[in-house]
Amino acid sequence: QVQLVESGGGLAQPGGSLRLSCVTSGFTFGSYAMGWFRQAPGQGLEWISSIDSAGETPNYLASVKGRFAISRDNAKRTLYLQMNNLKPEDSAVYQCGLYLSSTIEWHLRYGFDYRGQGTQVTVSS
Repeated sequence: QVQLVESGGGLAQPGGSLRLSCVTSGFTFGSYAMGWFRQAPGQGLEWISSIDSAGETPNYLASVKGRFAISRDNAKRTLYLQMNNLKPEDSAVYQCGLYLSSTIEWHLRYGFDYRGQGTQVTVSS
């Protein structure tokens, strides 16, 4: 059974940092691409970033590029999202996603197969 469990969210001040983690089980983590998504109240799901199975060729939403960094530790079966210089508009529930392929083409970035429950990130002074 595929399980994706996010943690690391919380309250941060504008300009602050948070590091999200997504611990996984139930599948061969190192074989598949992973991604991060977010959903703010009253808004649709937004793709943020994805990374291939080897941890290479990350892609980012334009508004987070240069501030957020996706990474993975295949030995620990864990996906990370380092978020720096946070802004109030980054407030949302953040979820990790599993793609049942080793790489993800840009036009397929919303084609994830599984998604976790999420962790709340609130950016406010």
